[in-house]
Amino acid sequence: MSKSKVLFIMTGSIACYKACHVISRLVQAGCEVQVVASPAALQFVGNATLEGLSGRPVVSDMYERGNVMDHIHLMRWPDLILVAPGTASFINKAAQGVGDDLIQTMFLAHDFTRPFLVAPAMNKSMYTHPVTQKSLASLREMGIEILDSASGILACGEEGWGRLLEPDLILKAVLDTLKTPKATQDAKPAAITANPSKVKVLVTAGGTMEPIDTVRAITNFSSGKTGVVIAESLSHMGFDVTLLQSHSSTVKADVPRKDKFTTFKSLDEKMKKYLSEEDFTHVIHAAAVSDYSLESVEVNGQTVKPLEIKKISSDAPEMNLHLKKNHKIVDELKNYSRNKDLKVIAFKLTSHASPEARLAAVEKLFKNSHADFVVHNDLQDIDIVARTHRFTLYSENKAEPCDSLEQLTANLIHAISLYAGQAEVLIPKDTV
Repeated sequence: MSKSKVLFIMTGSIACYKACHVISRLVQAGCEVQVVASPAALQFVGNATLEGLSGRPVVSDMYERGNVMDHIHLMRWPDLILVAPGTASFINKAAQGVGDDLIQTMFLAHDFTRPFLVAPAMNKSMYTHPVTQKSLASLREMGIEILDSASGILACGEEGWGRLLEPDLILKAVLDTLKTPKATQDAKPAAITANPSKVKVLVTAGGTMEPIDTVRAITNFSSGKTGVVIAESLSHMGFDVTLLQSHSSTVKADVPRKDKFTTFKSLDEKMKKYLSEEDFTHVIHAAAVSDYSLESVEVNGQTVKPLEIKKISSDAPEMNLHLKKNHKIVDELKNYSRNKDLKVIAFKLTSHASPEARLAAVEKLFKNSHADFVVHNDLQDIDIVARTHRFTLYSENKAEPCDSLEQLTANLIHAISLYAGQAEVLIPKDTV
């Protein structure tokens, strides 16, 4: 069985060091890898490193004697082309059809008979710049697959969207694409011409808190990080975002428009107010909402309402809490909304559940809330020490595993960008 051939194109970015890991893993996976590096890329990673990892001489000079037709020959050789890292310069030039160096002329020689993947890497301002976003949309329209950048700490010290996707995720995308039947690869994705002004998103983050007295409360372990990261990423992309964050969440949120909630009641009231008064297109409901609120407190045989006693004495021999069942806010979101085409992204957390129980919980949430997407995770998928967090993003007939919060965020932004461009999503017929 012949090896898969990967043409690996590197453009000049500090992220070149991460791309080296992808080259190494592709070779370990049995692929033949030919590296083409721009002169700028070789300022970050040397010829010796790239040749050592790939086992092939690096191609870089467009006018090297005997290789002047490389821009044609190389593009006919591989089963797949990957640009990683893809700089703003490469992306914007490629979208405009500028052929002023080896890599740009190679792109112009691409005949669209094989997959072409680009993994962007740049500063957040460069990534979210309207020119870059327009170029990314143009490349997608041509049939180029964009491996969306991740949000995180950038080389410049800033934090935000634009970091190169993690090497393992790039590797998975390449290997999965190589396994895909050619007929599927040839189907060009729908055009995405995202218009952020069309999108208005309400995001909830953090856990509710039900007070017992002025110093005690029933709450949960939600930090609010997931919702905050998603809200920040959408905001940095230019979408109109309102973040409802729990008062107990200590995660700092870089979002222009923010509001706070404490109890189930306050969250419910604020969501109803926002949705009934403004034309939100999407709700990303990531908040951890209490299923019960405190009805009354019984201390020493005396029943009182929450907060009627400023501080229950620690000398009390016992304290009984009477809880009442709350309605599901997520089930009411489309009823609250004055925009009857509201798209709802709901979240479901399970605890050490079996695969069957997880799927049943997701299906129940879809049925009761009429959500358009459901994001599921289980407590077993969260490793606080290793800082790993896995999710599964469900749509009507597809389940997309997400190995990190960054990948989940990228998938959600892609879905919302498709909506903004009024494009249809190409969903595989098979259900995972």
